Amino acid sequence: MAERAPRQHGLRSVLLVDDHPIFRRGLASILRSEPWVGAVHEAADRSEAVRLSVTEQVDVVSMDLRLSTPDEASGRPDGIRATRELLRARPHAAVLVLTMVMDEVLVAEAMAAGARGYLLKSADPDEVVQALHLVAGGGVVLGAGVGPAALRVRSGSEEWPPPFDTLSDRERRLAQLVSAGRSNAFIARALGLSDKTVRNQVSALLVRLAVPDRVAVALLARERGLPPPDVDSS
Repeated sequence: MAERAPRQHGLRSVLLVDDHPIFRRGLASILRSEPWVGAVHEAADRSEAVRLSVTEQVDVVSMDLRLSTPDEASGRPDGIRATRELLRARPHAAVLVLTMVMDEVLVAEAMAAGARGYLLKSADPDEVVQALHLVAGGGVVLGAGVGPAALRVRSGSEEWPPPFDTLSDRERRLAQLVSAGRSNAFIARALGLSDKTVRNQVSALLVRLAVPDRVAVALLARERGLPPPDVDSS
């Protein structure tokens, strides 16, 4: 199912992928009242999700891991394959895993497939909406409970150097902001830099920390106990 609405500048097209219609429609109803949401679309399975992501030019996706039909080849939850296929079809979409399952391995597999984070369905509805808005703006969301196992699956390595004590003060603050899921635009405002400078510095930070992406920075920061940033999150 899809709600078609005129696309307005700056508004986001949201896709909810879940095989439970009550949950899906409840979240859709909440999102339609959000000022940043231009349209809300719904999909109950992988093929419908991939199709709608393209036809509706979707910007942000809420993805349930455990769709009703598992991946035929591996028996793994279909949401992982759906994430991978959707992002091949619509590379600029931001996927947030929204699931009942607290399984670090499955969550990490979904992130490896390209998801920008995960959240449990038991989270407060306002937290879910905020998480979708954050990933839509380029941020990363990590729900409570993710730990070292997810980091190892995502990175393919069980050994990490003690990284944060080797960074400069500016690099450490940048790492704090990235690990908190802040977007490049937010970081630029917080540090008084241009968006281009932030992009370059984030890329350099990934090299310094020997991690593949922003999600891995957040996971590593959580594992090593990096303090949160001391800036307003508004």
